[in-house]
Amino acid sequence: MEPVGDLDSKQQALKPIQTKRSAAREVEGDGKKPEDIKEEEEEGEALSPVGRIFHETCFNVYVIAIAGFKIRINVDVVKANLEHSLLKHPRFSSLQVKDVKKDGGMKWVPTKVDLDKHIIIPSLHHTISSPDKMVEDYISNLSKTYIDYSKPLWELHILNIKTSDAESVAVFRIHHSLGDGMSLMSLVLACSRQISNPKALPTLPAKKTSNPDPVKSGRIWWTIRLVWNTIIDVLMFLATTLFLKDTMTPLSNGWKKGGGHVPRRFVYRTVSLDDIKQIKNGMKTTINDVVMGVSLAGLSRYLNRRYGETKEDKGAIEKKNNLPKNIRLRATLMMNIRPSPGLHVAAFLYHRVMNHTTICFSNVVGPMEEIGFYGHPMAFLAPSIYGQAQGLMIHFQSYINKMTFVLSVDEEIIPDPNQLCDDLEESLKFIKDAVIARGLV
Repeated sequence: MEPVGDLDSKQQALKPIQTKRSAAREVEGDGKKPEDIKEEEEEGEALSPVGRIFHETCFNVYVIAIAGFKIRINVDVVKANLEHSLLKHPRFSSLQVKDVKKDGGMKWVPTKVDLDKHIIIPSLHHTISSPDKMVEDYISNLSKTYIDYSKPLWELHILNIKTSDAESVAVFRIHHSLGDGMSLMSLVLACSRQISNPKALPTLPAKKTSNPDPVKSGRIWWTIRLVWNTIIDVLMFLATTLFLKDTMTPLSNGWKKGGGHVPRRFVYRTVSLDDIKQIKNGMKTTINDVVMGVSLAGLSRYLNRRYGETKEDKGAIEKKNNLPKNIRLRATLMMNIRPSPGLHVAAFLYHRVMNHTTICFSNVVGPMEEIGFYGHPMAFLAPSIYGQAQGLMIHFQSYINKMTFVLSVDEEIIPDPNQLCDDLEESLKFIKDAVIARGLV
């Protein structure tokens, strides 16, 4: 998952994902014979280094994308459309197998996809007393299992049950080796269309670009700062890999050595994106800055309560500052980079950095208009991951005029994730009220 820039900018249409095989098809007209392309596909394309890292024991990560819809999901319609969209993408119609000719490295091998093995429809009783809790438990139970390698590594779970914020829920489970967060998001959204214009793809905000004069705009000073900050980031990465750890707090995972193979609990909350933009405009900052500030404020409230629970004066848990001095809490941003020291070493380094930090953080921009997934109007979108080392993952996802924050937690570390959701929501309200009270908007 990658962080993205500000949301306030011009629209940008989704672009298709390019692979070596799809690129080969495009140059077929330039002299490449169809039989040559077919032979390449049968032989299989090797997994990228990053894709292979996600198969290491300590870094086996899955993407979970929860989508709520305003109507019940028509399973037959979804199946029929998947045949002509998602399955056209090689990675969703290929197995990942070891290549005995290349030292056991993994490669993509095209296969015939049986949708009945990928679309899971559990039997649900509509008399369930708490549908929200049932859906939450179902999604969390997915983190206890892994997808069988005898089929392409993705699943779609359809829960046709009404919850407090949707008439039905669909859950995509995709192995992270199939792509990074933004590419998987683009692929899933490519299966959607605008409700107002059923023939149009969703549009995402794009960063405003300009070509200012280097001297007048202070571009030279900006470049110097960029180089300096890059050097500091590299040094901090090396220090974190070798010895620098976050402060041990109730959010720490105890520096587990076994990886992130523990069950996760996924909870989410939707707030107003307009409130976040109001804070952004008042403080003259970015949406990324606002959501980071809300996260820090929410975590401070949560930790203050947890530390206060150990004190005798229970009535002062939230009124007093119970936080110890000099707490260091850092967040890891999951990025796609090409490792050079070897897969096992790179996976070990990634895992060690994650194990020495407290939080995994991500902010992904979503569609600016209401969309439908094969004709099903979407109410919300809440992606996350499991398999990482940290006990807490905070993911922000925008959709139209909403912002959904999703928590992926290790319940041994955070037994009350809904309370943390409340703290994040309250922190947003307090920050907004403070901006208004100071007359900044």
